[in-house]
Amino acid sequence: MNYKILIVDDSPLLRATARRAVLQAGVPAALVREARNGQEALDALATDPADVVLLDINMPVMDGFQFVEHKAKLPALAKVKVALVTTEGNKKRLERMTELGVTHYLRKPFEPEDLRTLVAELFGAKG
Repeated sequence: MNYKILIVDDSPLLRATARRAVLQAGVPAALVREARNGQEALDALATDPADVVLLDINMPVMDGFQFVEHKAKLPALAKVKVALVTTEGNKKRLERMTELGVTHYLRKPFEPEDLRTLVAELFGAKG
């Protein structure tokens, strides 16, 4: 799978776990980047857009909601897919993310296989 993936989470451990799962899903290491919050993610996407963002909601500086709202205003990022990887369980908040264009959701903690399956689903492959 030659897709650019941006992992956005304030937890270094979660980013490392997600990176391993994405690499095991067949994404080359050179195509996987990381950001610690929504602002870093927007900055990274401005210089090198990704195909998909694996996004936490609860982060400092700029949270996942703010990131998705900002992304929605940027036509250059319209094709970037966003999948939530979060502890957030509030149904109304998750429904709001769906309204903002988020199509996939994985609840933390997760098994690496679950993340590999999510990545495969995002790109229309079988996980």
